[in-house]
Amino acid sequence: MSAQKLEYHGSGGTLLGIGIVNLLLTVLTLGIYSFWARTRLRRYFYSETELAGDRFVYHGTAMELLRGWLRAIGVLILVGIVFSGLFAVTAPSSPDAQPSRTQALLMLGLMLLYFGTLVALVAIAVNGARRYRLSRSSWRGIRFSFRGRWQDYLRLVIRGSVLSALTLSLYSPFFRNQSRAFLVEHAYFGSLQFGYDGDGKELFRQYLLALLLAIPTLGLYLVWFNAFQQRYFWSHTTVGDARFQSTVTGGSLLGLALTNMLLAVVTLGVGIPWVITRTMRYVCDRLTLAGEIDWKNVQQQAMAASVTGEGLAEGLDVDVDIGIGM
Repeated sequence: MSAQKLEYHGSGGTLLGIGIVNLLLTVLTLGIYSFWARTRLRRYFYSETELAGDRFVYHGTAMELLRGWLRAIGVLILVGIVFSGLFAVTAPSSPDAQPSRTQALLMLGLMLLYFGTLVALVAIAVNGARRYRLSRSSWRGIRFSFRGRWQDYLRLVIRGSVLSALTLSLYSPFFRNQSRAFLVEHAYFGSLQFGYDGDGKELFRQYLLALLLAIPTLGLYLVWFNAFQQRYFWSHTTVGDARFQSTVTGGSLLGLALTNMLLAVVTLGVGIPWVITRTMRYVCDRLTLAGEIDWKNVQQQAMAASVTGEGLAEGLDVDVDIGIGM
């Protein structure tokens, strides 16, 4: 069985130069250049990440990000205006007046509807941003794609969130596992579909252990749980007949976090590009794809994707990681 290893070739010095130019141009353009800055960084990270001798390519453009952000801001402003108006109509006529029972129930209903709308927007953002980013990613000339529907992901999020709340977070490992399964199983490399076969039971046992040891270890054991979760997610992720394998450990993850923090503090933030570089190299060095894949028979199946979800993710400050820190 062959094992193909990811490699990251980026350097802290190069990233520092990119960061300085991006910062200066963003300040000079009053923030407008930030979309070009983000695009430049993504292209750099992709171009410095290699699998089986070939590097990844990012095809997104700054104008796409700008258009997506403008659409998303329009949606968020509209939602804000609508709910502000509804709350104003249902509120008591005087600030000192007590709301009637009917008004109180209406305001409670509106509050629930407002938070439900935000949850829906987050689901759309995660689903849409993943669709956009994968559609703009390629390797060996073959595009990636994501084919999940936001409606299905929203149902998963609502169910998982409610059950996690009702069980005082005990259901959360299963929720994370289901989210991972949805995001992986709807991802494709050309005609080749990714797969996921984790059931969450082993993750649940480790989560219970982490809860029990969190206080005695002053929270340090959570680092070991995080490492286990990464190994679990990757070891149950497949593409074709190959399976990913991660060798991340709690000790090495803690060491990375402590040295990165020390590097950032001692250099007063100047060392952050090296922190990012060390983190990217750490993840790639510990991730392999084991198994045989006939790459030559993978067919191109590029999919169209709107950038609105990416803009919503930016507007709502939702982190969308499509893998290996990108």
